[in-house]
Amino acid sequence: MTFAFDLATAVTKTSEGVYSGKVHDGWDIRGNANGGYVMALLASAMREHAGRPDPISITLHYLAPLPAGDFEITTQVIKRGRMFCTVTASMVVNGRIAVRAIGAFSEAPAHDHGMQHHGIALTEVPPFEQCTRRTAEGEIVPLALMSKLDMRLHPDDRGFATGQPNGVPRIRGWFAFADGRPNDTLSVLLAADAFPPPVFNLLAVPGWVPTVEFTVHVRAVPAPGPLRGEFTAKEIQGGMFEEDGVIWDEHGTLIAQSRQIGLIPL
Repeated sequence: MTFAFDLATAVTKTSEGVYSGKVHDGWDIRGNANGGYVMALLASAMREHAGRPDPISITLHYLAPLPAGDFEITTQVIKRGRMFCTVTASMVVNGRIAVRAIGAFSEAPAHDHGMQHHGIALTEVPPFEQCTRRTAEGEIVPLALMSKLDMRLHPDDRGFATGQPNGVPRIRGWFAFADGRPNDTLSVLLAADAFPPPVFNLLAVPGWVPTVEFTVHVRAVPAPGPLRGEFTAKEIQGGMFEEDGVIWDEHGTLIAQSRQIGLIPL
């Protein structure tokens, strides 16, 4: 079976270090491609050029909104080491650079490998089946992306969706694909930006939140099943906020950490 996410993140090598592809409809927020989806597109080309399967650390700077359409990605290996291959990439749309990226690629380590110290508590979320699914038309802001996903939010954190934000900048819940695609280190990049921004629970009317910079650290390969996430914002200043995310798999293994800087919607 070919899953929708794999089709939507496919790239074709056209020459050494150069890849073509298409931003697909349905992976967007109000017509602009979701930042995690864009990260997965860049990572698809970067990991192929690196010859390493997993993004260990990847950072994107978003220079322009991305509607559906064709793109070209140029990649360059900065350093190829024994453990990591560091790659830069640029996504070009209509003759201009829309996204710049840098990432370290390798094989994600086993979660029980090496020294262990865990200082992040597993967030409490009701079981997947007991959380309400987000729908494309079920909130104040229509979300085409939700038709591709099976996203479930903690009941205490979804007040923004009904116009009753709870005043706590935190979002917890579950991430899975609507077509049952298993999660891997590429889909973790999408999951890290698919949850609602936690600042929504501080706003009277949520809107599109443009991302300036977005970084994801992948810590392990997820086990089969939905991913559990918690996203918080601690500082809002100068029209911008930071968002910190932690993602675990169904068994409570830490899979990824993320941080992004975004703009407060007007």
